[in-house]
Amino acid sequence: QVWLVEAGGGLVQAGGSLRLSCAASGRTLSSYAMGWFRQAPGKEREFVAAINSSGGTTYYADSVKGRFTISRDNTKNTVYLQMNSLKPEDTAVYYCAANRPPHGSLYSPRGYDYWGQGTQVTVSS
Repeated sequence: QVWLVEAGGGLVQAGGSLRLSCAASGRTLSSYAMGWFRQAPGKEREFVAAINSSGGTTYYADSVKGRFTISRDNTKNTVYLQMNSLKPEDTAVYYCAANRPPHGSLYSPRGYDYWGQGTQVTVSS
C-alpha cells in the first residue's frame, strides 16, 4: 500500500508560478511511474503530466506543455510539478497518482493504483 500527500497549492495571479509536491510513504516509489491529474468543477478528471520510474522520460498534456515540468527525487520518495505561466483555466484540484508495474496507461486515471487527496490551485485573472 502507498499513501500520497500533495502540498503546495494556493492562490496565484495569472502568469505566476507554483510548485506542487507529492510525498509518498508505505513503500518506495522507485519502480512506479507517477502522474499528475487535475479536476475542475463540473469537469472530468484530466491528465496533466507523467514521469517514468527512473525520471528519464516525461509526458505532458498539450495544454500544459512548455509551462509545466514534472520531476522526481527517488531518494526523497517525492514527485514535483513545477507550474509556470499559470492561466485561469489551470484552476483545479491537482492530484498525484502512482502507477505500479506492470504499468497501465500513463495517460488515463484507470492506469493508476494509488491516489492522493488533492491540493487546490486557483489562478486569478
